[in-house]
Amino acid sequence: MQRLSFFRTHLVAAALLGLGAGPVLAQTTPALPAGVTRVASVEGITEYQLKNGLRVLLFPDQSKPTATVNITYLVGSRHEGYGESGMAHLLEHMVFKGSTKHPNVPQELTEHGASPNGTTWYDRTNYFETFSATEENLKWALDLESDRMVNSFIAKKDLDSEFSVVRNEFESGENRPTGVLMDRVLSTAYLWHNYGKSTIGSKEDIERVPIDNLKAFYQKYYQPDNAVLLVAGKIDEAKTLGLISQYFGPIARPGRVLAPTYTTEPAQDGEREVTLRRTGDTQGLAAAYHVPAGSHPDYAAVDVLVDVLTNEPSGRMYKALVESKRAANQWGFTPTLHDPGFAFFFAEVRQGRSLDSARAVMLTTFDNVAKQAPTAEEVERAKTSRLKDIDLMFQQSDQVGLALSEYIATGDWRLVYLYRDRLRGVTPADVQRVAATYLKPSNRTIGLFIPEAKPDRATIPAAPDVADLVRNYKGEAAVAVGEAFAATPANIDARTKRGQEGGLKYALLAKQTRGNAVNLSLRLRLGDEASLSNKPALASLTAAMLERGTKTRTYAQIRDAFDKAKAQVRIYGDGQTANVSVQTAKANLPTVLAVVMDCLRNPTFPAAEFEKLKQERLAGLESQKQDPQALAFNLATRLSEPYAKGHPFETLTYDDEIKAIKALKVEDVRAFYKNFYGAQAATLAVVGAFDEPSLRKTVKSQLGGWKAPQAYTRIPLRMFENTATGKAQAIQTDDKANAMFVTFLKYPLRDDSPDYPALYMANYILGDGFLNSRLATRIRQKEGVSYGVGSFMYADDNDAIGTFGSYAIYNPVNSARLETAYREELERLSKEGVTADELKAAKSAALQSFQVDRSQDDQLARKWARYLTKADGRSFSYDAELEQRIATLTPEQVSAAAKKYLDYNQLTIVKAGDFAKAAAAQQVK
Repeated sequence: MQRLSFFRTHLVAAALLGLGAGPVLAQTTPALPAGVTRVASVEGITEYQLKNGLRVLLFPDQSKPTATVNITYLVGSRHEGYGESGMAHLLEHMVFKGSTKHPNVPQELTEHGASPNGTTWYDRTNYFETFSATEENLKWALDLESDRMVNSFIAKKDLDSEFSVVRNEFESGENRPTGVLMDRVLSTAYLWHNYGKSTIGSKEDIERVPIDNLKAFYQKYYQPDNAVLLVAGKIDEAKTLGLISQYFGPIARPGRVLAPTYTTEPAQDGEREVTLRRTGDTQGLAAAYHVPAGSHPDYAAVDVLVDVLTNEPSGRMYKALVESKRAANQWGFTPTLHDPGFAFFFAEVRQGRSLDSARAVMLTTFDNVAKQAPTAEEVERAKTSRLKDIDLMFQQSDQVGLALSEYIATGDWRLVYLYRDRLRGVTPADVQRVAATYLKPSNRTIGLFIPEAKPDRATIPAAPDVADLVRNYKGEAAVAVGEAFAATPANIDARTKRGQEGGLKYALLAKQTRGNAVNLSLRLRLGDEASLSNKPALASLTAAMLERGTKTRTYAQIRDAFDKAKAQVRIYGDGQTANVSVQTAKANLPTVLAVVMDCLRNPTFPAAEFEKLKQERLAGLESQKQDPQALAFNLATRLSEPYAKGHPFETLTYDDEIKAIKALKVEDVRAFYKNFYGAQAATLAVVGAFDEPSLRKTVKSQLGGWKAPQAYTRIPLRMFENTATGKAQAIQTDDKANAMFVTFLKYPLRDDSPDYPALYMANYILGDGFLNSRLATRIRQKEGVSYGVGSFMYADDNDAIGTFGSYAIYNPVNSARLETAYREELERLSKEGVTADELKAAKSAALQSFQVDRSQDDQLARKWARYLTKADGRSFSYDAELEQRIATLTPEQVSAAAKKYLDYNQLTIVKAGDFAKAAAAQQVK
């Protein structure tokens, strides 16, 4: 349940190209239940329709032991009328409050080990659950969604507490100047259309909405003829269709007729400006242009244009602003929307840099695209990047359903394929044409109004008839499917080949995966306590610089190579580790590894790239100096882990970290790499479809004999006394609507200690479950003072060092209520323990969630890479033993662990927010 951040990097909007080498299972047409008609089938996805108007999409994928149920309602902020702003989003929250047959939705979600959420956007609202693929879980999920479609309570008592939670969510967004600036720019760009309104709505409307109005809105839009249900994953298509007919079929088609929205934004008749003045440490510069709807033929070319401008490190805006040091970073996106939408651009400018200069360069860059046509290389790079994202998205059936919600809302799920096809055909001439058509000064919102004698206005074409676009669309062959892999600890161990090459240990788990996907995790371990002392930020910056240039490749060439190979590659480091993660397809793995090994073995650390990276890091740190969440966690960590100054594990203040980064020179990272990098203590895990002989050859030649001059010795974690206890430490952050509450507690515990399973479950019940944890039930559901509240615990696998933590975001006015409720719940758990019923439900949820985690190949690879670092040669038998220990826990054991470890009086407590403003407001009252 979140305010959706819809950036291109977070949503892949396309479909898969080509076939892998894995087996393709024959698709059979299931017998249709009475009243169900088959509409269309494209590339493995089939649409059906029930008599009541419900559209159904089925996407079978036998390669993972999970299934996802996603229901999309065609209602978002675009459909809200006067006084209804935020109503669609508020309903998203309310349907989690229960329905006739499912009165405690959070409890059920936890009991079934589901990974759930709900999101709201301009054109739609969706709800989804990913869970272990059993018939019982599927029946439950379908029954849940069918019941809350028409039988959700939408009760006044729930609204009274939930509206303040949503307001708290609103205020959390108000803490981010970037998001607020985007809201202001779009509200200035749109005079009439609801795309100019933030999806979360007006705080005043949220607080004042009458329950009868909210219920009428729900009854109008939450109906089968206004919804699309998608079921993806390990399902039997015929049985699933029968279950859908059983649960959704009895819902009657409503008598009302939904009139389409008809508001059209007029052509913008001059450049507009908006100025935002708030507390902060970095400056921001934004621009928005009106562009066509996601279904329009021009949309693909506009999307490519945005990438040509903002791609890092090859985009024109990036080169003009970041490489010239006028800005620290920049980005842009253009969402696929039902009606004519927008392209949005942003640049972050550090204090002391000229905002006027950055603005002039940004606008000149926009204006010049129509004059200086994008090159074939620029366009091909953008297309390659987008098509790569398409492939990776369709390798994960649970993600496909969520991405399709956007195209369903745009007009039809098959638009995802039309977007892909159009994307392939985009030419430099197309990109130049849309730039000239839409990137006009009169169509821009950035800040300054300039009267013009002869206005040059951009007329945005209307969205086409989507039904005509998709009526006869056939698509391409479905992607190769994977094997039905049992993600049990025993099967994982049995299927994994473990070995050693020089100082490197490896684990290879070969299996047939959807789209022949493969995930790789490589971890290098570096240095010792003495050699790494007094080197803050060096490990992180050195790892980040590895892909910024080698002896034979530039940063741009490296990123282009990964895109062309349809790979997601991350190289990062901190403390004593440097890590590489890869997701790609079997056929492309050798190419990707060749580039990765080039980055690891032949980096040149270009001085210009180092300076750009420093600017990015500094801007990021400066933006956190006024952020309550960042400040609270930073101080809580420093208080609970007070390592000596210069220790490799010391947590620096933001000011100290900024000072340390400013002092670094490119020679420092070059020396760090030369002294510390090698594979003499490395671990490698590969999971998925790959050629084992070729992989082993690469590992042996590139990593087998690679040694660093400085040997590796693990730095042990230290246990510190919980000295920062008692009175909470407060940080004043001016002009921030939301505050952050954070607690930490350290204790001597390892992840194989006898008490670990019991304490794990005590924390799960307290605050690590979904909305039915004790903290969420009390502080969010009952008190209504926090949108995000929960707890976590961790125990190291080498040292007996455990951490318990908790958090809550809240309005500073509610500090007393929050802290009282938190203390009462923690002390109640410690004194009264847990009940048999809640432990039973929590155990079921936790054990199912473990299985879901093991079914994710990227997580599996990372876990193997971590297990291999253990001197005792840990395998997934540890997971089996842990799960058995959890399964046999008694309420008495869990209660005893809570009493032993979770002592409120030993907590390190930190809170950050504008408490002075809250105190002044209370005095006025």
